[in-house]
Amino acid sequence: MCPDRREKLPWFVLQQGLLRPSDMGMTAFRSDVAVIDRNELTKGVLWSEQSILTLGSSVKFVAEVVRRNWQNGCACKVEDFAVLGIPEYWIADYAGLGGTRHIGKPKQPTLSICTLVNGEYEIQQLRGNQSIVSLTFPNLRLTAEQVLKAGR
Repeated sequence: MCPDRREKLPWFVLQQGLLRPSDMGMTAFRSDVAVIDRNELTKGVLWSEQSILTLGSSVKFVAEVVRRNWQNGCACKVEDFAVLGIPEYWIADYAGLGGTRHIGKPKQPTLSICTLVNGEYEIQQLRGNQSIVSLTFPNLRLTAEQVLKAGR
């Protein structure tokens, strides 16, 4: 086996579709980035007809970019994505607009890495040259600053 050979996972980035817990009358969400496990899609009851993901097992990772509307954009999703069972959720707040639970005081650009533990997210706040540790992407070698400055 060649040392550079990489295992091809059955994952893809969702471009059209919504996330919503199936057992609740909740609003469906469209995320900025969602990594989906193709093998788990068939287990979701609403995927084939409505492109709605209802099982956290099919969603491996979600990332959101904070824009103007922090409350509606990211804050409420922390609870909803935990209910859905999404194992890893990143909140990229490049302008320091978010709530202090996610970016601390004083407010400054922050990458919040939310990792699901016993049904709730543990949140790690990263800034500057702090290295990202991702359970979903263990070989990822980036800093918070690299993510927060991407596309600027």
